[in-house]
Amino acid sequence: MKPAFTPQELPAILTEIAQFFSSRFPHRYGGASYEGAFLVGGFLRDSLLRGEIADFTDSSGPHDMDISVPPDVRSVEELGHELARHLGGVCQPHNLARGVYQVIVKPPGPDPAPLVIDLVRYGFNIQEDMERRDFTVNAMALSLDHPCLLESDPDEWPIPAGLWAGDLVDPFGGRADVAQKRIRVVDDQVFRYDPGRLLRGPRLAGRLKFMLEPETARLIRREAPRLENVAPERVRNEFMAILAQDGARAQLEVLDRLDLLCRIIPELELTRGVDQPSAHYWDVWDHNLHTVEYAELITRGHQNSAIYSLAPWNAEVEAYFAEEVGDGFSRRTVLKLAGLLHDIAKPQTKAPDKTGRIRFLGHSVLGAEMVTERLTQLRFSARIVGMVARMVEHHLRPSQLRHGDEDPTPRAAHRYYRDVGDVAVDTIYLAMADYLAAKGPEVVADRWANHARMLGNLLQAGREKAPARGPRRLLTGHDLMQHFDLPPGPHIGRLLAQIDEARAAGEIATREEALDLAATLEKK
Repeated sequence: MKPAFTPQELPAILTEIAQFFSSRFPHRYGGASYEGAFLVGGFLRDSLLRGEIADFTDSSGPHDMDISVPPDVRSVEELGHELARHLGGVCQPHNLARGVYQVIVKPPGPDPAPLVIDLVRYGFNIQEDMERRDFTVNAMALSLDHPCLLESDPDEWPIPAGLWAGDLVDPFGGRADVAQKRIRVVDDQVFRYDPGRLLRGPRLAGRLKFMLEPETARLIRREAPRLENVAPERVRNEFMAILAQDGARAQLEVLDRLDLLCRIIPELELTRGVDQPSAHYWDVWDHNLHTVEYAELITRGHQNSAIYSLAPWNAEVEAYFAEEVGDGFSRRTVLKLAGLLHDIAKPQTKAPDKTGRIRFLGHSVLGAEMVTERLTQLRFSARIVGMVARMVEHHLRPSQLRHGDEDPTPRAAHRYYRDVGDVAVDTIYLAMADYLAAKGPEVVADRWANHARMLGNLLQAGREKAPARGPRRLLTGHDLMQHFDLPPGPHIGRLLAQIDEARAAGEIATREEALDLAATLEKK
């Protein structure tokens, strides 16, 4: 997605917004009561972090703006529609419980990122609004009457913080906390007002690479039981935003220390301290967390690494994992979720076999059932639930397809892609991450290279496999019933599957050969 506005366009749009509000709430900048319309929250936080108000549409800066308007505004909705008309955008409700309306401005061009402006009315004055916010770095405001906004000159862009930072409404020391790179609560009641902030704090710390101030961390841990009062959809979105970040394993460990992780996914608690056979470096708990780490690393490109350069990677694969697949989440983030959950059923299935060797028989199938139940409770879409459940169910399969040093047969590769469907590629990468997380620092380069080569060949087999469904099938079920005078039933599907496998293996290529094979199979 392309940036919404270039650095050359931004001064004009920002000045236009400032002038729009200044004309409606004039002559209030610098007043003791802090009246007027204000830029608030993340836009200012990120501008302070960069040391300037700059392009808020790139990946390193703010992507939207929050504006608070005075309590005497008759209708925030009407004001939003007026601003939308002025900027050539649209206005829509965003959070009616809080009276938030959103103005969305889409610049011309193919697939541009929109500028999103959230409008909300503050209470008695803007300082009171700051008191209701969560963290000090978000509890700052700058009047839209400020000269640096009203008189923005493209030739003097970007606007350095020295021209406006001293005029911030900053009752809780947010500016100093930005400088110290720390997340600190406004007061000790913030999580009682809104328990969803329990996840927002660590998520924000992870994104900004800030530290949670120790007293704030202690407060989060103390108030962690309140997470059960948060809507599942919000828990889902905050959690997936954390998983989407680079360094997700470390962030999951932070959530665990804050007593949040197992409140989101209680089934993980049983994996803690569950030992595994010597082929695994870590216990089940740490293995799951490190699988998230390796899933992230093998989908980040070669990185000039002897390990990660062996994972198949090109522009096509990069685009594949960047694809949004549902609920606003990318395949890469969903893969990391599957990595966290892939061995979730090992505690329930751990048992010795006849030789006394510890096994986890059936953990993939049971894990898929557990994942389906948990993700459904977290209100994931049916597609995401199905994707993760299939990855969990089949995560061992790519590695089990080889026989000694031989690659999977064409028939085996065909069956794999047929059964695993639209997450077949994802599951191969999960298998790579699983392998690396099993070996940990004891990974043997030659063995990993051989394993990665085999899985790479399985990926290539998927690219080359012949389509076996729809009109390009050699035979249909109707063809079989008519030619051999067979009744309908499950055996027709089994015959078609065997014909498809033979075609995928290169053993047959024509309709006549398919009929001959069907005749042979019918005689058995």
